[in-house]
Amino acid sequence: MATLTISNEEEKRVKALGFLSNKGTDAFSGRVITRNGVISAEQMRCMVEAAEKYGNGTLTLTTRLTVECQGIPFDQIDHFRNHLATAGLETGGTGAKVRPITACKGSTCQYGLIDTFGLSREIHERFYVGHRDLALPHKFKIAVGGCPNNCMKPDLNDLGIIGQWVPVVNPEACKHCKNCGVITACGVAAARLDSGVIAIDRDICRNCGLCIGKCPFEAVSGGTSGYQIVIGGRWGKQVAIGQPLRRLFTDPEEVLKLVEKIIFFYQQQGLPRERFAQTIARLGFGTVEAMLLGD
Repeated sequence: MATLTISNEEEKRVKALGFLSNKGTDAFSGRVITRNGVISAEQMRCMVEAAEKYGNGTLTLTTRLTVECQGIPFDQIDHFRNHLATAGLETGGTGAKVRPITACKGSTCQYGLIDTFGLSREIHERFYVGHRDLALPHKFKIAVGGCPNNCMKPDLNDLGIIGQWVPVVNPEACKHCKNCGVITACGVAAARLDSGVIAIDRDICRNCGLCIGKCPFEAVSGGTSGYQIVIGGRWGKQVAIGQPLRRLFTDPEEVLKLVEKIIFFYQQQGLPRERFAQTIARLGFGTVEAMLLGD
């Protein structure tokens, strides 16, 4: 069989549509976008049908919660995309722009403190779909984590959102129990007895909320539920741990406005081919934080 010759321009065009060349072949993998990893049974059936009809029948999962159908010939790419469209699916997820949003299962997980599905879906629609044509200095990855367990690793993304639940300590309610349920529940040793009275070290506490309700006398009760924003993380050849902004956000709409502000800040301040972590390192975290939290 003759080898199909594809020009560089054609390969760039289909790559922008989410089709990546398969090593050693003339075929491509089509990257199917999910909304934070959530797909319906109908959409899954559609992907299976498309993979069997236009690809080699193999589906693989990516680290960004997208699904890749392998072995798609170049001349079948448009047919593949049209088939996906019947179930409301599309391909993409490449280029120097906002990438598909990832989220953990915090909406259903017993440890989830925020509605990760709802928030990440809104971010997807506003900033992945809505800012589809917004050119950035480099790729920009966003992850939403439901709690400080960080299963989704939000602090290794350009922008991460982490669910928080800040406990309230009522020392006057403490009965000085020897077997303190609050201390037992704390996984990072932030809770302790200070002169026999329960206290929480805020420098250690991760605001996971596991200690809340563990005292029958309500020495530690429900507190503030909110969102921690971390910026400047990255993973790959170079690794950077994202740094948290000093404010705890309690209003999801305020979080969405800040996400937009951060994206446009990066667009305006970032240099070509510079990841957001490098922009922050060049300008200084304190300077960037002040600009993002200021007017």
